[in-house]
Amino acid sequence: MSRVRADEEEYWHSSKFRAFTFDDEDDELSQLKESKRAVNSLRDIVDDDDDDLERVSWSGEPVGSISWSIKETASSSTSSLEGRDSSLQKGSSSYAAFPKQVSSYSLSNLFKGEVPHTQCGQMTFSDTGVKNYAPELRRPKAEYKDYSSDWSPKDTVRRMQRGKICSLERFRSLQDKLVLLDEAVAGHDGNVITAVLIFLKRTLRREILFRELEVRQVALCHLIHFLKETGEQKLLLDLLRLCFFSLSLQLSQYREHLNIQDVEKRREFLKGCIGLPFSSEDTSHIQDHYTLLERQIIIEANDRHLETAGQSEIFRKYPRKASILNMPLVTTLFYSCFYHYTEPEGTFSSPTNLKKTFKIPDKQYVLTALAARAKLRAWDDVDALFTTKNWLGYTKKKAPIGFHRVVEILQRNNAPVQVLQEYVRLVEDVETRLNLATKYKCHDVVIETYKDLKDRIHLTAYKCKVERGSAEEEKINSILNNTVRNTYQ
Repeated sequence: MSRVRADEEEYWHSSKFRAFTFDDEDDELSQLKESKRAVNSLRDIVDDDDDDLERVSWSGEPVGSISWSIKETASSSTSSLEGRDSSLQKGSSSYAAFPKQVSSYSLSNLFKGEVPHTQCGQMTFSDTGVKNYAPELRRPKAEYKDYSSDWSPKDTVRRMQRGKICSLERFRSLQDKLVLLDEAVAGHDGNVITAVLIFLKRTLRREILFRELEVRQVALCHLIHFLKETGEQKLLLDLLRLCFFSLSLQLSQYREHLNIQDVEKRREFLKGCIGLPFSSEDTSHIQDHYTLLERQIIIEANDRHLETAGQSEIFRKYPRKASILNMPLVTTLFYSCFYHYTEPEGTFSSPTNLKKTFKIPDKQYVLTALAARAKLRAWDDVDALFTTKNWLGYTKKKAPIGFHRVVEILQRNNAPVQVLQEYVRLVEDVETRLNLATKYKCHDVVIETYKDLKDRIHLTAYKCKVERGSAEEEKINSILNNTVRNTYQ
């Protein structure tokens, strides 16, 4: 028994655990030894990689366990963040709620990052004690209006033109989508039109989209260009095939008016053609065609009555050679300038009324009126056509077609030399003026031009082109003699 007792005593004194004894070890020396032994055991935990020995902390928990590691980490984190935010101290108390688990993993391996995956999954912190320092990133409230507000099609287009993001998904009905497209076209912004077309292409059936684009030529051209850029050949071919068929059908229907002989029936047919799905420009031309034919019917009926009754002098002196019905606009304008030049603007046959109704350019109007009045040899009307008065009351001649063209038209209508010379003098370019004056034998203009240029050589040579003993020859001799006299003086 004594041997067994001695072995037990040796075991308890050799183990790292101290057994309970009744010996008095509360003196200061024994406490110091115990503290030194505990400190040495902590140093061995960090420096020694031997995991076979189980180490115990001051609290009696195995060193290296997850519970002990969390407590140590929480205590160090709390001390470092204590000056930054006192609220984290409340969170450190929650870390002690983790269950104590026994682990053979040492603290040195934990510092080296060799934490098993199963244990890392348990090292989660409670959200109740942790404050989120990252600011919450949100969109400004004004931008949420772009998505949520009930914008009208017009407002949507305006916002898109300013580069704002607008959702088009709220336009669900066909009518709303077409109104949106019309507003985009009215805004004359190609990017907005293309964006709306992409939305319609995605949300409408092909047949419906093509049908609506037939009467919206601007949007149709934008879609064709977009499909060319994106390389959607199949859809592009279908669209072009439909456009060509539709245009051919419309043109063939419009061409039918040529086969209608009765003027009233043709007028009614043209009126019906205005509603065909042509482009806006073509529709404007058809409208003008209808208006012109309607105007021609009125003028023809009135002039036929005057010609038959013999009440108008101009119809007696210059009888009409053909009817004005179905004539082009320029022919109608020439007819009006020839027979109705002096009529007030309020009448349908007035040239100024035609000019204003059909928006005839000034050059075209002056050319036609000049040809008509020159044919009648109404030189006063020709002069009045080019005479303008400024705001000071002074008059001068101005021709939007150039006076060199005026001279050519007057010469074709056998204008007298005096009239030709008056307009040849108004040609600004000297070389052109000399060529026209020489060509149409406006001798006075040639002599005056050479005199202004002080060109004695060409003036002497031109003397041979005028008749001997004529007034032009005497004028040249007078200029040459005065030049010689002035030179010697």
